[in-house]
Amino acid sequence: MSTRLEPPARRSRWWVGAALLVALVWILGAGPLGAFLGRLGEVQTNDPAAFLPDGAESTEVDRIAEDFDRADSVPAVVVLSGDEDLADARLADAASLAERIGEQPWVSGQVVGPVPGTEDPSVAQLVVPVDNSYDTGESVAELRALLADDPVDGLRAQVTGPAGYAADLSAAFGGIDSTLLLVAVAAVLVILVAVYRSPLLPVLVIVASLLALGLSGALVYAAADTGLVSLNGQSQGILFILVVGACTDYALLLVARYREELAVRDRVPDAVLAAVRGVTGPVLASGGTVILGLLCLLAADLNSTSSLGPVVAIGVVAAMLAAMTFLPAALALCGRAAFWPAAPHGPRQQEGRTTDGVLQQHPFWGRTARTVARRPRALWLGTAALLMVAAVFAPQFTAEGTGQADVFRTEVEAVDGQRTLERGFGSDSGAAPALVAADADRLDEVVEAAEATPGTDGAAAVTEPAPPGTRSPALVVDGRILVEVGLTADPESTEAVDTVRELRENVRAVPGADALVGGVSATDLDTRETAQRDFAVVVPLVLVVVFLVLIPLLRSLVAPLLLMAANVLSFAAALGVGTLVFDHVLDLPGADPVVPLFAFVFLVALGIDYSIFLMSRAREETLLHGHREGVLRALTVTGGVITSAGVVLAATFAALAVIPLLFLLQLAFLVAFGVLLDALVVRTLLIPALALDAGPRLWWPGRAGRNAHPGPETGADAVSGTGARQLTTARREAPGRPG
Repeated sequence: MSTRLEPPARRSRWWVGAALLVALVWILGAGPLGAFLGRLGEVQTNDPAAFLPDGAESTEVDRIAEDFDRADSVPAVVVLSGDEDLADARLADAASLAERIGEQPWVSGQVVGPVPGTEDPSVAQLVVPVDNSYDTGESVAELRALLADDPVDGLRAQVTGPAGYAADLSAAFGGIDSTLLLVAVAAVLVILVAVYRSPLLPVLVIVASLLALGLSGALVYAAADTGLVSLNGQSQGILFILVVGACTDYALLLVARYREELAVRDRVPDAVLAAVRGVTGPVLASGGTVILGLLCLLAADLNSTSSLGPVVAIGVVAAMLAAMTFLPAALALCGRAAFWPAAPHGPRQQEGRTTDGVLQQHPFWGRTARTVARRPRALWLGTAALLMVAAVFAPQFTAEGTGQADVFRTEVEAVDGQRTLERGFGSDSGAAPALVAADADRLDEVVEAAEATPGTDGAAAVTEPAPPGTRSPALVVDGRILVEVGLTADPESTEAVDTVRELRENVRAVPGADALVGGVSATDLDTRETAQRDFAVVVPLVLVVVFLVLIPLLRSLVAPLLLMAANVLSFAAALGVGTLVFDHVLDLPGADPVVPLFAFVFLVALGIDYSIFLMSRAREETLLHGHREGVLRALTVTGGVITSAGVVLAATFAALAVIPLLFLLQLAFLVAFGVLLDALVVRTLLIPALALDAGPRLWWPGRAGRNAHPGPETGADAVSGTGARQLTTARREAPGRPG
């Protein structure tokens, strides 16, 4: 006799099948895509000149220089040094080495040298033009291998110059694929084990993050390979960190709500569905805010900045998809066992749903809520005052850029070689002159103006090809000439950048010359000035976009304004503390011009996440219980998950510090500290106290603001009864945010 399945049994089988299908689609689909993470280096562009917009002055000079055969190579400087002055025999051996180097396919012209040192005769240099059509990093690696395999007896060889710096920069970013990801995942795993005290649940969250990373890596690779986006090493590192951190944050929010729902529902599928409904709004608002904030970077002129927006936005989309599809499916398959050995039981007594019950379920955050409720005005004023004290130091943050040697936080060959070069040639060791493109009829005036600029060491026009020993006229292309201007300082130094700034003023003053200045130092100068412009444009745009997202989410005009003000103050405080740490503790040489902008975008877009999690829950509770109790309930219930999320995100960004580059070290500190400040202080104390002091006006003109007088059983001292039963019923019937 056949047995007919009851509807609950059929529903259970349907849920298991659907959950298994979703999990398999992710594992079999996104899992293999992780192979593209290791191939992102193939589509990276780390050339500083490529970061600039097409309209930058140095970019225009590069295009002009192509007609003079001066933009098809980047110089690598081979520094040869011994224990004593280089004799003629050693120099002859160095000349033979130059010939062997010149035979390599990636050398685009004649190798110049050996040139003996003017200050220290034990040093000599060869200038090797590396063809731009080859990968600079690979070419320098082959050059270094040649020098190691075929050395000049008794001489130490080092490769420096612009090509050497570019190669070492690419090598530093090479650690992103393995080291950075391992450190970030390990940090998150340790935190999750401490939070959940469960061996299985952290693994599910980590798997969701890795699947999201695999999907985002494949999408970014495809977009970069087709030219839709531009990828560089710093964008790749931030992509890895943000995907892992964001996916873990969304997972924490989902798991916390799932655990709540398991306490009032018998069936796991119902609890999963209720949890997904309950967090979909905050997660979409949070992820949407981050995505829109990052896409505001498209308004930047600096290509390295504008390209970061779509790259990382792709990652956030993948993180949201994995957290809201794969993870719920995995939770449904694992059931209550996901929390083993502390699996939550079935529905509890209804008295546990009152405010007192909520406070008892979360003792630490219950005490925190009571503390905030006692004197909210004094608390938010005191907290704001402390943040303002830290923010006072923010204007002192120096982001004028640094010399190329200061970019590296560990010893690299290009930096060491530059020191040897300076020992042999003094300050006159720049291998990359400034380039001045001007009208051919004003050649003499341009040369005179260039030579009169402090910090320059001679100027001469590029001449037409001629036999050795003969004098040839200046090369004229389309009525313009190209003048090479020597610099007394290292072209990568701040001194050379200052010289180029003054050189531009002097040659522009020549009537009718229409002079433009380019070169390595000019590229650095344009990068700094463009970054300053981008900060002035992008920051207001991000504030407007985030404010417009918060209005429909919270159905209020007042609450978004207060949240934005709090998060901007938090950013200023983090920047102020960063100034003190960088200048007086770590004694760093300066900061990359884009550090403040990147820190602002991440701290405002990510920091507002925690405010969204808190205030969206506060609005939900306010509609059921009134403003005061709603805020206290929201603080109590979300305190643990938001704090955990903040610690996870701070830990993942702190992992950027393992990449030995100044920019990433500073960004890691600012974002990690700022996220902790926002999660532990701003969201825990400032915003709840400010919300309580503002009262129901906080929700004006929305519906929550009109729900100012809850019934007698929904106050802070309510116990069991009709109010608690109504709340439980409301949760079961509408686990999402009420309208």
